Amino acid sequence: MKDQLRQYIVNHMIHDASYKLKDDEALITGGLVDSFSLVELAVYIEQEFGVHFDDPELTAENMDTLNKIVSNIEAKQ
Repeated sequence: MKDQLRQYIVNHMIHDASYKLKDDEALITGGLVDSFSLVELAVYIEQEFGVHFDDPELTAENMDTLNKIVSNIEAKQ
């Protein structure tokens, strides 16, 4: 799951397939993606993993790193 999410993020959100995204690297607070991209990511997560995030859950605090995203998905499965 983590590698699949990593590939999606670097290809569709960062737009640099060669970018080496670390598990604990800050996506939003680090300036790699904007907070509006979280909606796009949430749609992808729902399609691929069957997990729904409500809009209030789509915050930098909850979704800022790959580790946080995976943890939140696993908590909802």
